[in-house]
Amino acid sequence: MITDTHTHLYSEQFDEDRQTMIERAKDAGVSRFFIPAIDSTYMDRMLDLEKNYSEDVYLMMGLHPTSVKENYKEELAFVKKWIDQRNFYAIGEIGIDLYWDKSFLTQQQEAFRTQIQWAKEKKLPIVIHCREAFDEIFEILEEEKSEDLFGIFHCFTGTFEQAKQAISYNMKLGIGGVATFKNGKIDKFLKEIDLKHIVLETDSPYLAPTPFRGKRNESSYITNVVDKLVDIYGLSFQEISEITTQNSKDIFGV
Repeated sequence: MITDTHTHLYSEQFDEDRQTMIERAKDAGVSRFFIPAIDSTYMDRMLDLEKNYSEDVYLMMGLHPTSVKENYKEELAFVKKWIDQRNFYAIGEIGIDLYWDKSFLTQQQEAFRTQIQWAKEKKLPIVIHCREAFDEIFEILEEEKSEDLFGIFHCFTGTFEQAKQAISYNMKLGIGGVATFKNGKIDKFLKEIDLKHIVLETDSPYLAPTPFRGKRNESSYITNVVDKLVDIYGLSFQEISEITTQNSKDIFGV
């Protein structure tokens, strides 16, 4: 059993073949799909996905940093309303993204900190989005660190030192297609990270692994990530799958 801890199955890119794409993933051994939120505009799609695949998908709730704009307080209120009225498996994806736009940094920091505090109140993990913002992310994690702060550093692309720092805040490292890239860099030090700190993800439809790089990603391609970890850790495909799925259970509680 393989767990995809981060996949946007509600994406418009899957509208033409969502059912067959999910069946391909299941045939490949992927039986658990954790679904990150972006903002209020995707909520109906997420609920429809859950309704249609209730045995397979697990929803998160949160405000993605690239959706932190002028109306971010309204979006945060939307998140709070939903986490107060039903069960979710994580607060995510949340964080800071300075790749596309730096003009809302202060608002991104506030939204990140606020959602971390909600996660603690609800005893939920957080799923962190970090792009060109390790220092800013770590600054807030340092302020908020506690026994009840835990989660996943989604799509980890940092250095060995940054990996150790993320782990020190009770974060697992979300490893996906980047580990298979020739210039991905993280494959050079991953063996130094105990597998107990690793979970698998695709971030589909984004960041397809080699040999599909540049094409639409999908959850069945997670097997290419497993194959890469087999090479790195010298363990069997089944062992990698079992250990990383158990890690996901430890985080999400299911």
